[in-house]
Amino acid sequence: MGHALFDRVGRSLQLPEVGRIALAHADRIFGTGAELLATLAQAGPDGAPLRVGALSTLSRNFQIQFLRPVLAQDTRIALRSGDADTLLDALRALALDVVLMTEPPRAGTGFTARRIDEQPVGLHGRPELLDHPDLPSLLRAQPVILPTEPLIRDGFAALTTRLGIEPHVVAEVDDMAMVRLLARDGAGLAVAPAVVLADEIASGRLATAPFALNLTESFYAVTIPRSFPHPILADLLPD
Repeated sequence: MGHALFDRVGRSLQLPEVGRIALAHADRIFGTGAELLATLAQAGPDGAPLRVGALSTLSRNFQIQFLRPVLAQDTRIALRSGDADTLLDALRALALDVVLMTEPPRAGTGFTARRIDEQPVGLHGRPELLDHPDLPSLLRAQPVILPTEPLIRDGFAALTTRLGIEPHVVAEVDDMAMVRLLARDGAGLAVAPAVVLADEIASGRLATAPFALNLTESFYAVTIPRSFPHPILADLLPD
């Protein structure tokens, strides 16, 4: 004897338990089908590109560092930058495979966030600007270039408050590439992870102050559970 998928209650139809189970299965089937179609739509003769989204404020050096394991492989990469909401919407719509962020999405939004790196935040600038005996002396003497990223900005504000210092913020910047350029031009000291200025530090054009700020920035790779994840992601994301 079969089971009715609907119960008639007065003039309306309602789902009994068996109907709700059937609907849940149907949703999963249609969801998997939509994902497969989206995946196939992206596939060309050389296979689907790895579609990476990154916050527009995220360090380009860090993006290259993240992608380095697959840059030498025969894999096409499509990079897209934007704000968090736009990128996460694209990830949810299967238009991206992974999004790089400095904060995980809110709990309960259906995303999976893996912390892939954590780096100390320091003060970086031209070597001649760093010749001071301690951190308070340095901050009183030199202007700083401050990212608008909340974790760094708020952490630095809390630090200077504890030290009783009102720093001279010469620029507040929402782009790490501009933070790097301003520090390189001697406008002030960059408050940032060293990866942002890695090339200039390696060449000696910039240096890192020997004073710990006790601030860290975390980097997250955000994905969404999928039946057909891009195969190259396994080379980039930890288990």
